[in-house]
Amino acid sequence: MKRNYEGCALCDATWGDYWRVVDGENMFFCCSICADAFENMVNEVKKVTGWDRIDEIKIEGNYYAGRDCFASSGNEYVNYFFRHEDGRITEFKIKEQGQFRNQPKDPRNR
Repeated sequence: MKRNYEGCALCDATWGDYWRVVDGENMFFCCSICADAFENMVNEVKKVTGWDRIDEIKIEGNYYAGRDCFASSGNEYVNYFFRHEDGRITEFKIKEQGQFRNQPKDPRNR
């Protein structure tokens, strides 16, 4: 899963040493709370979209303001907002969902 952060997969912090496998990938988090929030957010995206995998996630924002996010799977995408409290999702809103235009078909799917 491609992410826009080098540090913690949720908040980009570089301190801590917490690792968790999310969707088959071992990911770095600063703490278990960020790991819980990220994993719960991934599961919520998959639930509302019906996707079985997420190819890319981009996250902007913070704990206090909430996070505006983009996720994609194949030629589909979703923009959404979420907040969490101690790793539990407390607010989740889809802002836009659709398909990319003019995207070449993946030759592996022939």
